[in-house]
Amino acid sequence: MQEPSTLEDHAGYWLRYVSNHVSHAFARKVEAQGVTVAEWVLLRGMLHAGAANPSQLADAAGMTRGAVSKLVERLSRKKLAVRSSSKGDRRYQTVELTAAGKGLVPVLAQLADENDREFFGHLKPVERTKLVNLLQDIVRRHCWKDFPVD
Repeated sequence: MQEPSTLEDHAGYWLRYVSNHVSHAFARKVEAQGVTVAEWVLLRGMLHAGAANPSQLADAAGMTRGAVSKLVERLSRKKLAVRSSSKGDRRYQTVELTAAGKGLVPVLAQLADENDREFFGHLKPVERTKLVNLLQDIVRRHCWKDFPVD
């Protein structure tokens, strides 16, 4: 009988190991700015989208409409986003970033850049590009669309 493989024999083990450390460090950094990683993902998407309805944001962010609705509510309470209702149809809403939300996005993007450098800055540019390309290939092969925010 062959000895069963060890945890360390699996690429998934190493991906999870690295991901946990990278993600945890980034979460601490953005939480120090008063937001969660999920809120950061939506903030970044909202900066790009401008005024948009929640379903458009959900589709673009790879999140459910319910998740986006909860995140928008949290961002609104933090004065980072604002909702507007259509005059003709009060059920139709758009959301957009406030000035404070727009100002926070570059700060959080800088933290993301720093986190990336902290964990991957030792790689040569060609190695980093190869790593990102390999990971993107895995994502494409599995047709994953949702954004990792947990």
